[in-house]
Amino acid sequence: MTVKQRLQPCLWFDSEAEEAARYYVGIFRNARILRITRYGKAGREIHGRPEGSVQTVEFELDGQKFTALNGGPYFKFNEAVSFEIYCETQEEIDYYWDKLTAGGDPKAQVCGWLKDKFGLSWQVVPTELTEMLADETSEASQRAFEAMLHMKKLDIKELKRAYEGEPSGARR
Repeated sequence: MTVKQRLQPCLWFDSEAEEAARYYVGIFRNARILRITRYGKAGREIHGRPEGSVQTVEFELDGQKFTALNGGPYFKFNEAVSFEIYCETQEEIDYYWDKLTAGGDPKAQVCGWLKDKFGLSWQVVPTELTEMLADETSEASQRAFEAMLHMKKLDIKELKRAYEGEPSGARR
């Protein structure tokens, strides 16, 4: 018997669970599909799904397990829940931003947040931003926060410039 991780997000899709899981696994380098379950005859009068169609896809992204469920059109994602991706370099930020914004909602891109093509919200964040914003009373922290508020995709150099009190370059 495989022991599940104690807390595992379950993402509700209409019928795109497998497509979404494969999409995410294709973006993250340390990722894999773990298991696909299918609907059987039981409960068809309730779930309405064809026998043999995908019910759930369990997948893993950088050691974090997720379940994607084909549950029907009843629920949609919103910004109340997002997944944070902490990045060490601007190249990492650019990579995840470009991959996850493809086909997503451009109006939902603000302060490092984005919505992907499935409507799921993500935050692509430099790891050092947490430390920059840790002391909300410092002028450096306030400058970094103000700079972040004017960005869509976060720019590490611009955040550092703001934090250190240097003049700003072009903002993204």
